[in-house]
Amino acid sequence: MEKKAKRIEFRFGKFGKLAPLIVAAGMILWAAFSQSNVNGYVLAFFAALVTGVIFTKDEKAYGEALVYGLSKPMFGVIVMAVILAAISGKLISASGAVQTIAAYVVAAGFTGKLFVAASFLITCLLAFATGTSVGTYFVVIPILFPVGVMAGAAPEFMIGAIVSGAAFGDNLGPISDTTIASSATQHADLGVVVKTRMRYSLPAAAGALVLFLLFSKTSEAGAATLTEAGTANPASLVMLAVPAVIIVLCLLKKHLITALSWGILAGIVAGLLFGIYTVEGLIAFPGGFSVSGAIIEAITGTSGTVAMLIAVFALLGVVECSGLFEDVGVFLSRFAKSERSTETAIVLSTGVLSMVTGVISVAIVALGDLVNEIGEKAGVNRYRRANLLDCTGCVFCFLAPWTVHCVIPAQQSAQFGEGFAVAPASIPFVNFYSVCMLVMLVTAVITGYGRKHK
Repeated sequence: MEKKAKRIEFRFGKFGKLAPLIVAAGMILWAAFSQSNVNGYVLAFFAALVTGVIFTKDEKAYGEALVYGLSKPMFGVIVMAVILAAISGKLISASGAVQTIAAYVVAAGFTGKLFVAASFLITCLLAFATGTSVGTYFVVIPILFPVGVMAGAAPEFMIGAIVSGAAFGDNLGPISDTTIASSATQHADLGVVVKTRMRYSLPAAAGALVLFLLFSKTSEAGAATLTEAGTANPASLVMLAVPAVIIVLCLLKKHLITALSWGILAGIVAGLLFGIYTVEGLIAFPGGFSVSGAIIEAITGTSGTVAMLIAVFALLGVVECSGLFEDVGVFLSRFAKSERSTETAIVLSTGVLSMVTGVISVAIVALGDLVNEIGEKAGVNRYRRANLLDCTGCVFCFLAPWTVHCVIPAQQSAQFGEGFAVAPASIPFVNFYSVCMLVMLVTAVITGYGRKHK
């Protein structure tokens, strides 16, 4: 069980407390405008951590806060998942299965915008069924993303479709951690929460689907890659055993780490039995203190993403121990007078903490008691409060380019080559589900749409 670190005090009051976040935001903007890859965000968050040392009054407590952030179970899960997913993705991409599927897709004429829209719907269903957005990235991106690009879809729109579908599943899925957290903190029946949430999520999903069909761009780079790849190899399709095993185990409610591990084992066995891989192609020790093979290449390729996750979770520990969560909630609760102003306060406070923490469930749990209190006083029913918490998180957390919802998809896109790489800062602009949900939230608060749960 994680032990809460000591409360941190900073020099120069609130400015000192916010200094690390200000530095992080400034460098993130610099990286974003420079179209940096994940490494630019790594620098931003490590710079923020170093800056905090200057302003803290108790350096020991500051160090303990960093460790506290890294002790969160979610950190270990995500880091392990990133590494294992990279291995499973490498097994698929290096086998020729992606090129084979893409060749069949192109031959069937299912290309460009149609494939982007289909990818969105497929990801919606998978994320809804499994209840995990991050887990969905690891299963879907290694296959649908490169196939879509080779079938003529622009890389950023393929990633946008997948992230949008993951956001939908995270938002509406009954076994999603955000759905469970939002209903539990507001003491609302889970089934009724899911039922009433459809009023927000289904219109947002419909709007996103229309936008993908209308505005998705096409690219000739993927088609050129497909041509260079040569003829299709039907035998390589045996490597689809990797995502199949992972999906089945996730649906059976197995842990994401064990599901990914079994997927890797299935891929190794299938690859060796069908001659897709040799042992040396997977693991080799050529001498000279070196290691080679697909597996170690996949592991070392995650270094940038893992480094960023270390910095992000360490900073999350600092932010939590600084009392910033409470400050945000208390500040915005001052504006919670009427029903509408209370709903606005809930949306703004959840939005701020979702972006700061990068983890929706953390923001929901941190604000749960406060939202209960101000919501009851203003007459906002528990189901409305639960829906506002979750829907807001699935907007702002997914639209912040430094969160896992932009960084992990960007990292996974880059593993297919320069022509496939998508910058984290470009993903929010093509995440049409979260954009449509933002419109839904504004409309709901202003007009009262969805306010009555019956």
